[in-house]
Amino acid sequence: MPASARSGPISHAIFRVARLHRMLAGQLLRRIGLHPGQELVMMQLWELGPQRQTDLVRLLDSDTATMTRTIQRLERAGFVRRHPSPTDKRAVIIEPTAASHGLRREVEQVWAHLEDLAAAGLTSEAREECLRTLEGLEARLSVAATTPAKDSATGR
Repeated sequence: MPASARSGPISHAIFRVARLHRMLAGQLLRRIGLHPGQELVMMQLWELGPQRQTDLVRLLDSDTATMTRTIQRLERAGFVRRHPSPTDKRAVIIEPTAASHGLRREVEQVWAHLEDLAAAGLTSEAREECLRTLEGLEARLSVAATTPAKDSATGR
């Protein structure tokens, strides 16, 4: 660990784990024709059905530009279809295509394999504890992300 990161060993570990997890996910997803993040959009669409693009941005804590590029790529691949909302002409509805439903099983298999890689050798109790710890980290970071940061010089 670099000396400059020693004041934040948990943060450094989170960064390293997230980077490796995303790299492995990318390798596995490329085999089925997806890029990291695209499977998350598809999961929401399979689970919830057609969604406004703005709702997908909110659900996945994304930004509009990234979501637009993701949707365009998924549309070119034939996995989603876009059309104007019948109730709000400013909104775009994104829906999964019939072709995407065959992809669902492959995405589930990729995620199961990724889970096996991440938790290999852990007992079921250790897996549950790991999940509780990660959920706690997420909850604390979510609160911090929505709370205005204090200026370290003024304390305000």
